[in-house]
Amino acid sequence: MSERTNTPRLRLRPRLGEGRSSADDAAFEHVPTPPSERVHWLVAGAVALLGVALLAAVLSGLIGGAAPAPAAAPPVLVAAVTPAPASGSGSGDVEGVAGAGSGHRAGSGGVSAGVESGSAVSSSGASSSATGSAGAAGHAAIVAHPSPSEQTEALSRLEDPLQSYVSTRWLEGFYPIYSVAQSAFGVNWLLIASIHDQETAFSTAPSTYHGLNYAGCCGGPMQFNVTNGGAGAPSTWDLFSDSYLYGRRPASYNHMTVHHPSIYDDFDAIMAAAHLLSTDGATLALNAGSWDAAYDYYGHDAAGVTYADQVLARAIGWSQHGFCANCGLEPSLVSAVYAAWGAPVLAALEAEEAAAAQARAVARAERARRHKRLPGRAEHDRV
Repeated sequence: MSERTNTPRLRLRPRLGEGRSSADDAAFEHVPTPPSERVHWLVAGAVALLGVALLAAVLSGLIGGAAPAPAAAPPVLVAAVTPAPASGSGSGDVEGVAGAGSGHRAGSGGVSAGVESGSAVSSSGASSSATGSAGAAGHAAIVAHPSPSEQTEALSRLEDPLQSYVSTRWLEGFYPIYSVAQSAFGVNWLLIASIHDQETAFSTAPSTYHGLNYAGCCGGPMQFNVTNGGAGAPSTWDLFSDSYLYGRRPASYNHMTVHHPSIYDDFDAIMAAAHLLSTDGATLALNAGSWDAAYDYYGHDAAGVTYADQVLARAIGWSQHGFCANCGLEPSLVSAVYAAWGAPVLAALEAEEAAAAQARAVARAERARRHKRLPGRAEHDRV
């Protein structure tokens, strides 16, 4: 007799279609139905995909890699020498004009936002430079022509600039552009940066990337004139808009437009400004030629003298002490630049204005004399 074991026999529930009856269902009512494993498989798949993504990020350096090194400013070629006063310039006049807008910026920052001041009227027509440097170079300078109301507005803005702080990360976006512009056109990048600061406070002015300035003529980071053309004549922007073709565009920077050229694209505008400054005589040296170019960039009037003084003083200061976007102008440097280059030009402007006023007075007197000599006029006056 075989030995019987007490091992229970597993009884499986018959599937439908295999002789399953209501009796079978009743017999298996106490057996629970196993839960679906679909949710578990979905969770496991999601976790696996997440792990693969994390592994790829680690291998590519996005996670756990070293942070990108901050961009460095282009090297300063040479420390510019503080200019010596021009012969015949009065020291008393120096403090009066050069002091405009030369105060230190408050606190740790506050960029002079001449943002739409001298920027108001960037380059517009062509004429000879007041100092003659452009003529010596063999070409006519591209000179702005601000109206009297624009001159008054610009002077007030130069004397009382807006305050804003420019972050280091934002400035780093311009360093590659300055470097390309300097290499392409042979203009000191500190001069380009100083005009960029003077015009829109390094593109931080509210209207930098849209619309035009308060004068309705100029726009973009470098405040190019887009309205001084017409009647078949190109505007200043039209003349220099293709300057971006002379250098390699950086892979990324602060404000890159979809279409080129654009006055609102940082690279397009800065390259055009460097080309314009080069055309007006600016070089790698921060000297009288660069002052003339800045003077032409703004326009030939008293506000233009102050503008050029501030631009060159800022650039020379950076060359001597290092680039510092949030540092104020040095009054002593502004005075020195004015005494060397601004004062003679301002004196010439004042002489021209005095001569013009005298000519107008003579013309008025001549008209009055002729009026009195008209036939019958004496009898009419006696009556």
